[in-house]
Amino acid sequence: MVRHPSFAPGRLLQVFAALCLVSLGIGLGFWRFGAPVVLPLAGLELLLLGLAFVVCSRHARDAETITLAGRALQVEHHCGRQIERAAFRAEWVRVEPVHGEGSLVELTGQGQRMRVGRYLRPDLRRVLASELRRALRRECMQPVAQQTHLEQQR
Repeated sequence: MVRHPSFAPGRLLQVFAALCLVSLGIGLGFWRFGAPVVLPLAGLELLLLGLAFVVCSRHARDAETITLAGRALQVEHHCGRQIERAAFRAEWVRVEPVHGEGSLVELTGQGQRMRVGRYLRPDLRRVLASELRRALRRECMQPVAQQTHLEQQR
């Protein structure tokens, strides 16, 4: 599950450059006609806008990855520069909504807790939880010998 930003980081840079040109052009025009205060304010505006764009671009690649391989469930959450990871055994993990309808899906087991579904619409989180439960159930129902054979084929 990936966050879908409005602009890709490269496109955001182009938009920022265009805004800089327009704002500095307006500021220089006012400076030329005797209002020198406008140019520093335009510079401050661009500085704050640039900081906001940096924050947005840091989170452009935020994502959650859920991998079920064998009887191991791996969950990764990338948020900015931070990466949160958890590993669960398929037999022991519980899948539940955090607070109710439309809330995040919480995975718990073996003393660990991880919430997923941040980048899904609230109405699709219930679908995610049921698909996870179904996949975990199916994985746990396979005999161990068949599991090893399937892993060797990968």
